Amino acid sequence: MSPAPSNPQSSQRRTVHVPVMLHEVLEHLALSPGLTVVDGTLGAGGHSSFILKQLGPDGILIGLDRDQSMIDRAAQVVQGTNVRLVQSSYRELGTVLDDLGIEKVDRVLLDLGLSSDQLADRQRGFGFQTSAPLDMRFDGSSGESAGELLNRASQQEITDLLVEFGEVDQADRISRQIIQQRSQGKMQTAADLKEAVETAVGVRSRGSHPATQVFQALRIAVNQELEHLNHFLQTVLPEQLRPGGLAAIISFHSLEDRLVKNAFREVTLWNTRTRKPVAPTPSEIRLNPRARSAKLRVAERLP
Repeated sequence: MSPAPSNPQSSQRRTVHVPVMLHEVLEHLALSPGLTVVDGTLGAGGHSSFILKQLGPDGILIGLDRDQSMIDRAAQVVQGTNVRLVQSSYRELGTVLDDLGIEKVDRVLLDLGLSSDQLADRQRGFGFQTSAPLDMRFDGSSGESAGELLNRASQQEITDLLVEFGEVDQADRISRQIIQQRSQGKMQTAADLKEAVETAVGVRSRGSHPATQVFQALRIAVNQELEHLNHFLQTVLPEQLRPGGLAAIISFHSLEDRLVKNAFREVTLWNTRTRKPVAPTPSEIRLNPRARSAKLRVAERLP
């Protein structure tokens, strides 16, 4: 059953997130009434609200998200006796299914992008347009925040993190400035981190802000996103998706896409349905610029 919203005020805000490649996702999932479908990155329910319409009363939709505020938002639009919304990482899908008394599922969707609602939340520090504390955790009740990480890691550790998870240019200069500012007590908020990046490398007149990849790298590191994804692809997904079932995964980062591509190359487990990743159309990118780096890969679980 869907949990009651933990924060009614935040859950009733109008969502600003637009589901990426909605038409393509629905087409490749080949939905029909009676299927059991997992949306492992529920967000505000953009994809799930459309998936649910195609499942009929005998189908089941299971929505997972590590962020309770996203569960709360989704509960406003993804409703029904055949809906199960659970605060959990998709890597824990096996445990969730055991708890629900479900053996295996027919379809799995992951959208690995950050929700626009999370980015717009001025209390979480996901984006650099706020002065919020440097948190960035999907589940704020556990784990190390981005601020805690930056205030205890060495300069080399920060440099390595920025390169590995964000492919950040001039990562060494940025990490040096982070260390300098934290020695002055100025590494507590998103605004502090943005200032460190701008001081280190300046601001481009064209293209994305240099802090974009820095914030992305920290978010990935704090939430152990690549570890969750790799474990899911190698262990959880093959076990929990029934033979003939379909998995659709949208990635936004080359490291994520590489993990998905390599996992689906295992010919004893998967029949790849998308030889090349599906990209958003030019018209979608014009309407939703955040979709521009999205890549959709789909594979069928072999017997």
